[in-house]
Amino acid sequence: MGIGGKSGLFQAGPHPWAVENFAAAAKYPSGQVTAQDLFASGAITSATDFQVYKEVAGLSGLDFAYTDKSAVYHTKNDKLDLLKPGSLQHLGENMLAFLLQAASSTSLPKGNAMEKEGKTVHETAVYFDILGTYMVLYRQGFANMLHNSVIVQSLLIWTASLVMGGYPAAVSLALTCLSAILMLVFSVSFAVVIAFILPQISSSPVPYVANPWLAVGLFAAPAFLGALTGQHLGYIILKAYLANMFSKRMQLSPIVQADLIKLEAERWLFKAGFLQWLILLALGNFYKIGSTFIALFWLVPPAFAYGFLEATLTPVRFPRPLKLATLLLGLAVPVLVSAGNFIRLANVIVAIVVRFDRNPGGTPEWLGNVILAVFIAVVLCLTLVYLLSYVHLSGAKRPIAIASCVLFVLSLILVLSGTVPPFSEDTARAVNVVHVVDASGKFGGKQEPSSFIALYSTTPGKLTKEVEQIKEGFVCGRDNVVDFVTLSMEYGCLTYDGTEGGWSQSDVPTIHVESEGFGIMDTKGNDNGRITKVSIDMKGSVRWSLAIDAEEIEDFTFKEGSEELVPRDEKSGMDGWHIIQFSGGKNAVSKFDLDLYWAKNSTESYHNANRKEKQRPLLKLRTDFDRLTPKTERVLSKLPAWCSLFGKSTSPQTLSFLNSLPVNF
Repeated sequence: MGIGGKSGLFQAGPHPWAVENFAAAAKYPSGQVTAQDLFASGAITSATDFQVYKEVAGLSGLDFAYTDKSAVYHTKNDKLDLLKPGSLQHLGENMLAFLLQAASSTSLPKGNAMEKEGKTVHETAVYFDILGTYMVLYRQGFANMLHNSVIVQSLLIWTASLVMGGYPAAVSLALTCLSAILMLVFSVSFAVVIAFILPQISSSPVPYVANPWLAVGLFAAPAFLGALTGQHLGYIILKAYLANMFSKRMQLSPIVQADLIKLEAERWLFKAGFLQWLILLALGNFYKIGSTFIALFWLVPPAFAYGFLEATLTPVRFPRPLKLATLLLGLAVPVLVSAGNFIRLANVIVAIVVRFDRNPGGTPEWLGNVILAVFIAVVLCLTLVYLLSYVHLSGAKRPIAIASCVLFVLSLILVLSGTVPPFSEDTARAVNVVHVVDASGKFGGKQEPSSFIALYSTTPGKLTKEVEQIKEGFVCGRDNVVDFVTLSMEYGCLTYDGTEGGWSQSDVPTIHVESEGFGIMDTKGNDNGRITKVSIDMKGSVRWSLAIDAEEIEDFTFKEGSEELVPRDEKSGMDGWHIIQFSGGKNAVSKFDLDLYWAKNSTESYHNANRKEKQRPLLKLRTDFDRLTPKTERVLSKLPAWCSLFGKSTSPQTLSFLNSLPVNF
């Protein structure tokens, strides 16, 4: 996920034995179950080697990652120079202590027993570190009991409070909920508006990548201003109701009554935090989410501080101003436990934006901004609900609002003036430069392959500036769609000038239909329906991707000679395709046989003489070579300093050949 910084544990299990021993032995433990929850939810679509051991082999273990400089991940800047010795030392000391602990353990589970024993939800572990010096860990069963206890006690306290306060208390509670909702709505709205506007006025839709602190001014300041505005509206509505209530119940001077109304409204706004965190605690407990500990810490300490220093046991007693000690005592623990977590998550979101567009041009330019803006706004609303309740009586609303506006304007000026560029040489924009030879339209040898250079970026935004500096005849747009099998370039730049050299016809992979059969019986006497046998020659490529139409083909076998590499069984597709990716060594085989078992509805449609020709291919193939053609080398030499080549297992290398087999071959 990054390079440098602390080595953080972000996935563990499913059996808790390993993480329990790590927590007990590590000298400087760093880890958060929040990251594990995000991976499990699918919010982070990346995969790690850990998932192979866990999901395929059924083993348990620990997954660590560095999170500093996450924006350089999978780019040319992802290099050892950025890895500080202290980062390796941190990982080494923790792992040495863990291995010594594990080696001396008498309860080491064996093989898949780790996975089987950890299947029950009560066996999973909840873990988080405190300032990298101590790791808190307990099992989900204990978490359930703890959360249920807090929820029940909170409900009892709220019920008793409402019974004592009667109808006015119930209405005040409802208006308090309204203030929290208004706070969230306004905060998210203010931040999202900026997220939509930025791509229209900035040279880059994501101008904060190289300097993540800009997100504070661009998104946090508007979100804070929106939260303050929303809560202020709720405060006004609550005051209006309380004024009506006080006028009926008490005969007080207007000045005293106005002061009491403000003090009572302040208390209800503070208690809004209890309610919102109680709801989150209940939801997290119901769905057994490990990160529910955050709601627990943001509910219990503030509630304890309020009950200890502020609570009145009788409604007859007049309210008093909230004490500063209540805020300090109540927020010290939750801030200590969760502040680093929130900051790291925001930093990870900023870094993900660099490689956000998996299919370049396939997602709106504003989407990454909106995700970051909503995250910041929600975190601010949840964590500042207690603090903002103090603002309304402090007389600091106007200075705070002005300061937020000034911070936003200054950040915007820095972006629009180019004083702070969106990318730098170290934190660069992720791009790919690929010499493509497309033979997908020449089945049967009817036309020559098309050769061109494709330039695209997984970072949102147009490539206008980059092309102006590179020149070389690039034309950009959304009409230049290129299907790279594992991804699709929806927006990019192409040039056909001088792309004839550096490759030959002998490099173009071939797809040949060997035979067709119908009603072929297998060894068990089952009718296999329509079967197509295909031979594929990768022409020396040791890295390739093959996609098979899952709508037409229900199953297949993949062979190398007599060895069956992919047997026939139930297979799941992705976006309507079965995808095979291969990467081998220098002497890897390059000739394969493919048996395609057609779906029954396809077999029937095959006999239909009036069947319409389909544009969707039956097979798509991309072969890669780590080789620079003269044109590619020239383009790379002119690549701006703020651009960095991006590479993952799904990304094409610098020379790619495309071929396909149509459905109606």
